[in-house]
Amino acid sequence: MTTTKEPLRYSKTNIEAPLKYVNTPEYMFPPIMTCAGCSYGLIYRLFFKAAGPKVVITTLPGCGGTGRLTADGKPIDQVRTAFGNAASVPVGVSMALAAQGDTETVVAPIVGDGAVFDIGMGAFSAAAERNDNMLVVGKDNEGYQNTGGQRSSASPWMTTSATTPSGAPKLQFKKDVDAIFAAHGIPYLATATVGFPDDYMMKVKKAMKIKGFRMIHVLSLCPTGWGFPSEMTLELSRMAVETRVFPLFEVENGIKYTINHPSKGLPLSRYVEPQRRFRELGPEDMATFESYVQTRWKRLCYLARA
Repeated sequence: MTTTKEPLRYSKTNIEAPLKYVNTPEYMFPPIMTCAGCSYGLIYRLFFKAAGPKVVITTLPGCGGTGRLTADGKPIDQVRTAFGNAASVPVGVSMALAAQGDTETVVAPIVGDGAVFDIGMGAFSAAAERNDNMLVVGKDNEGYQNTGGQRSSASPWMTTSATTPSGAPKLQFKKDVDAIFAAHGIPYLATATVGFPDDYMMKVKKAMKIKGFRMIHVLSLCPTGWGFPSEMTLELSRMAVETRVFPLFEVENGIKYTINHPSKGLPLSRYVEPQRRFRELGPEDMATFESYVQTRWKRLCYLARA
């Protein structure tokens, strides 16, 4: 008896098309007090280009603030929260809007990995389980960068940080937050990077049309904390995808996986070698890391065929 292999579920989401949104209005303006090469500002700017102004965002203490967010000269609503209530506040805002009959405005917590992976994860998990109506944008810079570059559960294996003992590397792999939230059965989850801006903006537009708990996990490169030249931000954003460290995909209702870019499978060294935080990664470690990355890619391909 022979079995046929199911085809890979794959959708480009216009990754290789010219930017379609370059002529849309700007909603984000200086000053933006971030380090040179930080992904932070681009994540916000591209989000609003795709989402438009009918958004209330909730934010946390972090690097540099958001700059001025305005539409037709009027400020876009922002609510500041703490880490522990990073999900609870947007739930309340969403319920208040619904009580007022506003079904158009989208509540979007735009928060870092400290909130999504660690301190605020319990509250976000509860919101996901209840399918509360919000669009979470998780800016993942793989550590607590705004307070000195401390380790988090988002930090990759073998990276050094301000809180790894005596400069020794982290010995645990990065938490698979995508699998965790997909397991909640939420309507929509996706990964994105600023290195593929059309893909990111298409996912924002798609998520804006869905009700319930949605999450877009965006890799947010940090030249200062990661230790790479600031002019390499976009190149390394693409290398994260092409080396399969951070593949681009979507998950609908926790079940339907779709890969958005057929990663080239470039050598992992293309991504890690420019980063000072991987300075303790030796040749044997590189082979171990490569094996780990490829195993995860095979798992993703399996899920995209299921």
